[in-house]
Amino acid sequence: MNQRNTLKINDRGHLEIGGCDAVELAERFGTPLYVFDEAYIRLMMRTYKKALNDCFGGNGIVLYASKAFSCKAVYKIAASEGIGVDVVSGGELYTALSSGFPADKIYMHGNNKTPEELEYAVSEGVGTIVVDSYLEADRLDALCAEKGVKQSVLIRINPGVEAHTHAYVQTATPDSKFGFSIANGTADDITNYVLSKGNLSLKGFHCHIGSQIFEKQSFVLAAEKMMAFIAHIKNSVGFEAETLNIGGGFGIYYTDEDPKLNENDYAQYLKALCDAIKQKSVELGVKAPFIALEPGRSIVGEAGVTLYTAGAIKSIPGLKTYIAVDGGMFDNPRYALYQSKYTVVAAGDMNAPCTQKVTIAGKCCESGDIIAVDVPLPEIKSGDIIAVLSTGAYNYSMASNYNRNFIPQAVLVNDGKADTIIKKQTYEDIVRNDVIPERLG
Repeated sequence: MNQRNTLKINDRGHLEIGGCDAVELAERFGTPLYVFDEAYIRLMMRTYKKALNDCFGGNGIVLYASKAFSCKAVYKIAASEGIGVDVVSGGELYTALSSGFPADKIYMHGNNKTPEELEYAVSEGVGTIVVDSYLEADRLDALCAEKGVKQSVLIRINPGVEAHTHAYVQTATPDSKFGFSIANGTADDITNYVLSKGNLSLKGFHCHIGSQIFEKQSFVLAAEKMMAFIAHIKNSVGFEAETLNIGGGFGIYYTDEDPKLNENDYAQYLKALCDAIKQKSVELGVKAPFIALEPGRSIVGEAGVTLYTAGAIKSIPGLKTYIAVDGGMFDNPRYALYQSKYTVVAAGDMNAPCTQKVTIAGKCCESGDIIAVDVPLPEIKSGDIIAVLSTGAYNYSMASNYNRNFIPQAVLVNDGKADTIIKKQTYEDIVRNDVIPERLG
C-alpha cells in the first residue's frame, strides 16, 4: 500500500480505491480495468507546485510529463490545478489541445520531431519547444520564418550524470540518443548554432537524467552541472539563460524493495535541488533561472491500479504456480521490457494470509507475457479479482492491441464515484482502420 491512504481495506475486506470497492468496480466495468484515483493525482500536482513556490517564490512552473499517462481527463485536471504539461508527440499535443489545455503552457519534447509535428506545434502556439538536433533547429527556424513568428526554445543538454536505474531509462549517459553533451563540447556548438537562428528565441536549457530515481544527489549533481554550463555559456558567448528545465524522474513505490515516499519526501527532493541552483547562481555570478520541473510517474504512478480476473491456474510441481489473468503485456508491457516488479493483491480478500508465491501470467501467445513473478498471494480461485498496484504510469500509455486484444477501459474514482475517462474498446474498434483492396475481392 502507498503512504497517502489512497488505497484502503474496507469493512468487507475488499480493496478500496478512492472510496470505491475494487470488486464492485470490476463487476460494473469489467476487467482488465485501469483505475485512477483523482484525489491522489491532485495531491501530487499540488505538492510539486507548492514546493516550487516555496523554494523559488513562484519563479518556476511544474509541467506534468504526460508521456506517463495521456488522456483528455488528466489534462483537464492539470489545467484546473494551474500547472503546465510537456508532450512528446503530435498525438499527445492534440490530446492536450482538444481538452482545452492552454497552448502557451505546453512544452514539446522529442529527439526526432517530424516536420508535421513541428508545423502543428508552431501553428497552435505551443509555448516552448525543446530542440534536440541541428536538423530540428533548421526545420523550426525555416517554419517560423514562413509563418512570421519567433518560437521560444530550449536546448536539451546531456550533463553526463548517471542515474542508478535501469539502463533503458537512463537518458544522460555519454552515449544517450538524447541531448548534447557538455563533456565533449557539442553542447557549446549547438548553443551557438541556435543563437544564430533569426526566428528562434533561445530561453535556456533542458536536461533529464532518467527515470525511477531515488538518489537525491543525482538531481543535485545534475543541477550543479547545468548551472556551471549556464555560467560557462554566459562567459564564453555572452548569452545568459533565463530558463532551466531540470526534467523529472522521481521514483515511486512499486514493491517493498522501494522507499515509501510521502509528499513531504518529494518536497525535500525539490528543496535540495532548488538550494543547489540558488547556491550555484551566487557562486557563479549568474541570475537564478526560471525553473521548470517535469514530474510524471510520481504524479500518476501510485494513483493507478489495474484490476484483472483470474482465469486458468496451472501448478508445475517443484517449479512454480501460474495464475493467468485476462490482461497481459498488451496492457502492461513493463515486465517484458524492464523486468519491472509490482505489488499484487487479492482485491476481494485483502485480510487473508499469503500462503503461496505465484507468477501472474498474461493471455498473449508469448512466453514472456508476464505481469509479476514470485509474488505472495492467498489461495486464488478462477474468477477472483486480482489488483496490481502502482500501474498509473507507463501502462496505458504503452499499451497496444497485440494479438488484437482490447486496450482496457480506464475510470477515474473520487469520493466513492467512478467515471469513465477512456472508453472500452469493441471489435469494431480493432478493425476500424483495416482496408481490403478491391483486387482481393
